[in-house]
Amino acid sequence: MATGKSTVGRRIASRHGWRFVDTDTAIVDRHGPIPAIFADVGEPGFRQLEAGIVSEVFTAVEPGTVISLGGGAVLNEGTRRLLESAFVVFLDADLSTVMPRLAGDTGRPLLARDPVETWARLEQERRPLYEALADAVVDTRNASEETVADRLDMHLRHHLKTEDKDQRP
Repeated sequence: MATGKSTVGRRIASRHGWRFVDTDTAIVDRHGPIPAIFADVGEPGFRQLEAGIVSEVFTAVEPGTVISLGGGAVLNEGTRRLLESAFVVFLDADLSTVMPRLAGDTGRPLLARDPVETWARLEQERRPLYEALADAVVDTRNASEETVADRLDMHLRHHLKTEDKDQRP
């Protein structure tokens, strides 16, 4: 949460002329604001809606698409299976990096009570999943959005070069 997935994803897609999809935006477009969804159906209901949207996005995805997933999307086993066939980037952040982004943010229901303690707990719980799925880890600590995008581009160029070599006869 708040690592810059949407911002950096948009930037990478723009740099390469690719399509950008934000699953949280797709959820809001179809089902309404995320805090309202959490109020109506709780986190389990939200995760179910999220898994459905992620599945739809991956079914319709074309090469050259950047997809930004919500931080908890990896909790769904079906989503993790879908990610096995994608180039997955883990934007790694620490609490001091994300806290300024969370200040006054009311759109994250999981952080409504104690944002600092909750973010740290969620990060610790989810980190093993992020690391297991990641093809690349990009450190976002003390880095501008542009620097993070540059770091991600470096991993992406390496991946595309390696993928191209793998496809040659």
